[in-house]
Amino acid sequence: MRKSKRAQQAAEVEIDVEQVDGDDVEIDVSGLDDVEVFDDSKSAPADRADEGPLDETEANPVRPYVDLGGVKIVPREGLHLRLEVEEGSKRVVAVGLDFAKSTLQVQPFAAPRSAGLWNEIRGQISEQIQRQGGATTEVDGPFGPEVRAEIPVMGGDPGHTRLARFIGVDGPRWFLRGVIAGDATVDDEAAAKIEELFRSIVVVRGTSPMAPRDLIPLSMPKAGPTDAPGTTPSQV
Repeated sequence: MRKSKRAQQAAEVEIDVEQVDGDDVEIDVSGLDDVEVFDDSKSAPADRADEGPLDETEANPVRPYVDLGGVKIVPREGLHLRLEVEEGSKRVVAVGLDFAKSTLQVQPFAAPRSAGLWNEIRGQISEQIQRQGGATTEVDGPFGPEVRAEIPVMGGDPGHTRLARFIGVDGPRWFLRGVIAGDATVDDEAAAKIEELFRSIVVVRGTSPMAPRDLIPLSMPKAGPTDAPGTTPSQV
């Protein structure tokens, strides 16, 4: 029997599970201390509720998604999905998306209903990278302010760095952080594809009480009508 167009598209996503040390997730916003008073207004594109990243209540209920608990990902041709699993706790701590010769790491965090986190977190990210010997610049990007960084490569040749873009969007009771690497840091065409991918993410905050900055739980793909057929996790 011939697959529907929706099933053919959904089957394009590959899923791997990757064991990582906690230190490999380089900027953990949940562990940063509050030492100053920052602007706590929300930072998000003016069209976020229509164009994304979307809250679960704003998403198209009939669109196929890969359901990873705290986020849902729209499957597309050429997208490779990795779940980053903390070695000690075995919990999923981030979702890695390989697309357009670039990588996008995403993490969803709980946030206050009326306040945002990104305006504060940007400065803390820059401070931490600079302490590691890197350099940062804040620019106005497609999602609002973002941090562009040169980060020293651990264990590499002295002076060897990699480029990264740190982006963030404050939504209703959640904050979604993304880290972009690869071609999308230097090539406009690749950047546009990764930015559209970030826009397409749906955040599932849930109704359970959570402290601001707590990581919204992520999980292996859940069985259900919105899952991508044929996506079987594999150990790497």
